[in-house]
Amino acid sequence: MAVGAFIAIPLPMSPVPIVLQTMFMFLAALVLGPWWASLSTLLYLLLGLIGLPVFSGGTGGPASFLGPTGGYLAGYIPCSIIVGLIGEKARDKRLVLFFACLAGMVPVYGLGLLRLKVVLGSGWERTLAAGLLPFIPGDLAKSLLAALLAPKLRAGILSMPAGPTHG
Repeated sequence: MAVGAFIAIPLPMSPVPIVLQTMFMFLAALVLGPWWASLSTLLYLLLGLIGLPVFSGGTGGPASFLGPTGGYLAGYIPCSIIVGLIGEKARDKRLVLFFACLAGMVPVYGLGLLRLKVVLGSGWERTLAAGLLPFIPGDLAKSLLAALLAPKLRAGILSMPAGPTHG
């Protein structure tokens, strides 16, 4: 997720950049399942909270949670759980995995837009224009890519030897 945060594209109409960290969060949830993914997401958020530069644009610290992206970050844990729970049941059904990722975006957008509205001090029209509409195409693409990659990654992980080998 931290690597995905460094791939940030600023938007002129929004204080929220386009990042790849959501795709890595989807992959973690689809491959690790809801509980390990939510634990890894919590660890990621805690690393950012203590000041490590793991959030978009290499930022970190408590101010990240109080700024325009704070609500989106808060939505990551419920997103991990939702995507992971649906992904556990679907396994290799890529269409279901795609919709699992989209379902996971509901708390991310919900909490993100609420926080962004407060930070911008504006109405819903401006908030949606700055915090939702520009991100829909990218989130559809990230969801699709995660749904396509997750079964292959899961199969690769499951085929790895369980412990150290001695030859």
